[in-house]
This record gives sequence, structure tokens and C-alpha cells, in this order.
Amino acid sequence: MPKGMLSNIHVHDILCERASSSSSHRMPRYIHHRMTTAKANGTAIFINFRNLFTKTRDSNPYSLIFLLSLHLQKYEKIRRMRAVRPKKFLGQHFLTDLNIASRIADTVDACPELPVLEVGPGMGVMTQFLVRKPREVKVVEIDYESVEYLRRTYPELEDSIIEDDFLKMHLERTFGGSPFVLTGNYPYNISSQIFFKMLDYKDLIPCCTGMIQKEVAERMAARPGNKTYGILSVLVQAWYDVEYLFTVEPGVFNPPPKVRSAVIRLTRNKTSELGCDERLFRRVVKTTFNQRRKTLRNNIRPLLGQLGAENQAKFTPLLADPIMQKRPEQLSVQDFIEFTHRLQEALLAP
Repeated sequence: MPKGMLSNIHVHDILCERASSSSSHRMPRYIHHRMTTAKANGTAIFINFRNLFTKTRDSNPYSLIFLLSLHLQKYEKIRRMRAVRPKKFLGQHFLTDLNIASRIADTVDACPELPVLEVGPGMGVMTQFLVRKPREVKVVEIDYESVEYLRRTYPELEDSIIEDDFLKMHLERTFGGSPFVLTGNYPYNISSQIFFKMLDYKDLIPCCTGMIQKEVAERMAARPGNKTYGILSVLVQAWYDVEYLFTVEPGVFNPPPKVRSAVIRLTRNKTSELGCDERLFRRVVKTTFNQRRKTLRNNIRPLLGQLGAENQAKFTPLLADPIMQKRPEQLSVQDFIEFTHRLQEALLAP
């Protein structure tokens, strides 16, 4: 037997009884343990001894172990081929708890008749529950290893696997311009960018669910006056109702993240128009929260300069308003909308 062949192999209870026949090539009539457990590099697999004995003319246990080692080597190659390695630069933390994966998949039931687009399916731990639902499911994955795994594991999704960067996709083409539900165990390094992308396609995405960092989930659901209330809070809540559903601990991921996670659901509210210029609204929100400890009066002045407002006098009534003495975290979404509308009117004034 080659040296080192059994260095990572442990075979338990190889007990067999020789056949009563004197012919040495016959398989033993009785095998005490027909199934035994072997471990290769910590991975348990099951091998049928009868299948192994059909490949040898010798019932010698050492010959059996040699064959077993060959099987394990073959299995290890297949295991390496099939497993997807989490990649840090992609922010991958694969969920391993099937119960939690099922619960996340069920969050899409808030919009039961719409197709689903899953972002970052990885090895499909959540996908397996989504495809059981009576609706069209597509997945978008940038990791080529994950794509290959999904194609092997879910052949029914062959035409529904999109190998692309979600942040660069034209989402109006995904389901032929029809609305859909967005979901996923979102990559942690781009989770905020995913929601900004969602806002660009808010008319196509009436419902968005999924798992993100607990800190980001808290920011999205935060109310005015809360220290976590910020840019994402205002921009998302202007168009969506935010539900913080439940918390997920790090131990159910591979590899475990350094932070806790949370599952959320965003449902489009009844707002169809803000009543102000939407691009200006975004600029106001981002500018004011960039220096969140300053009052609105102090941190809005740079924006006026960027907008080319040379005649500062026409902004005097706006700057004298009591709201200008507040910090941005004290303003509600409606306050930001009204302030943007007044700023817009001042900019258009002669």
C-alpha cells in the first residue's frame, strides 16, 4: 500500500466472515457491518462494502482498505470540485442553517403573485426553498464557482441563472419590465449599494426582503431622533415601509461574520410622488447627514454654493426658518421633503 495512503482515513469495525466455499475469489457470504463510516479530512461518507468486494478477488481486509482509500481519494476530488469557497473580496458568508433559510424565503410571501429575483444565492441554501413556491424565480450571482455549483445542483434553473454584477444590471429587462420581489442573503460589503439600486427601480420592486448586517437593518428602520437614523433611513422610508423581522447570530454562517445579522422586509408605501425634485431631495439628505452634528443652517450652505446660488439674499427667508436650527437626525422624512421643496422654489426664484 502506498506510504501515507491511510494518513487521514479511519475505518471502523471491518468485520467479515469468509465464505464457506474454498474459492478465494468469492465475496464473503456475511458481512457484520455492511455499511461503515469513513472520514477523509473531516468529511463523513458512507461506503457499501459489498460494492467494494465486487471489485476484488480477495476478501483480505487490507485489500478492502486499499480500495476504500482509493474511493476516498476520488470522493475528496469531487468534494473539492463541488464545494464553493467563500470569498472575502465578495463579502460572502454562506448561510448554513436550513431553518433560517426557509424563514427568509417565506418573507417573499408578502407579494405572493410576483416573480422573485434572488441576489447572491451562493450554494443555493435559500434558493432551494424559493423554487418550491408557485412563481418564477431567477438568481443573479457574480461568483463563477457559485454559478457552476447552482447549474449542477439546480438544473431546473439553468435558464434562470444570471451570471452578472447586480449593481450593473438593467433590472427592467429581468422579467420583461414586470414588477418583481427582490430578496437574498445580501453580500455585506455592498448591502447599502443594493438598496440604493433598489430605489432607482422602486416602481419595479414593490417588495424587497432579505438578510443584511444588523447595524444596516437598524439604520433602515430607525426613526427620527435615533442616533442610527441617517441617509439610508430617510431615502428608503420615503418610498418603503420597513419591517425589522428577526436577528440572526454569526454561528449559522460559513465563515461566521464578525457582526450579527438581521432579516428585513421593505414594502412600497402609497407615495407615488414626493412633491419635490427627487434628485435634489437626495442631495439635501446626503449633504446634511455628512455633518450630522451640525445644524441644518450650517451644513446646507456648501450645497447652495454647489447649486450655483450666487444670490444668497433670496435664501434669507429659508435660512431664517426655525427648522434650520435643527440637526438632520431630528427631521422626519416629511420635513426633508418640505425643506427640499422650499429650497427648490428659492432656486427657481428670479
